[in-house]
Amino acid sequence: MTAKVKIIDTTVLSDNWYTLKKVTYDYLKRNGNWEVQSREAYDRGNGAVILLYNKAQQTVILTRQFRMPTYINGNTDGMLIEACAGLLDKNNPEDCIRKEAEEETGYRITDVKKIFEAYMSPGSVTEILYFFVAAYNKSMKIADGGGLEEEQEEIEVLEIPFKEAIQMIADGRIRDGKTIMLLQYAQLHQLL
Repeated sequence: MTAKVKIIDTTVLSDNWYTLKKVTYDYLKRNGNWEVQSREAYDRGNGAVILLYNKAQQTVILTRQFRMPTYINGNTDGMLIEACAGLLDKNNPEDCIRKEAEEETGYRITDVKKIFEAYMSPGSVTEILYFFVAAYNKSMKIADGGGLEEEQEEIEVLEIPFKEAIQMIADGRIRDGKTIMLLQYAQLHQLL
């Protein structure tokens, strides 16, 4: 198969928090013609996300934290309810999500199940997100959670009845895509 893309130039536009690049390339169209195109791609690394659920209690653990991009796009207080997540850094996805679950929620989870992986915003962000689920119970709670102060995290841990979490999608209190995907996965696969 002939390569459909030939990179012509890559320019770093920003390397402040993560890396924003402008990529100019030749693209082979279906009609056989080559066309020069240019796109910006934001590389923030890959990540992992987990839904903690308790079948006996019919509850899930979610978090609430301030998200500046949502604030500047009309989310009046900038707070977002989400499933626990984090960047892989140099960890593999399973190790990352166990570490993030402990830091953010205070639960030490040992048995995690990878359910799928997805590009969340492929038009502009390079990130692949690895999705996990895991059962939790009160004996796994070893700390308060809340995130790491050195990462400027101030995370509120929420234990929510599963039916209410599903309702929160419908009424707009949960608007985070990865969280909606995990809750709907739990619903489809009758985890709770």
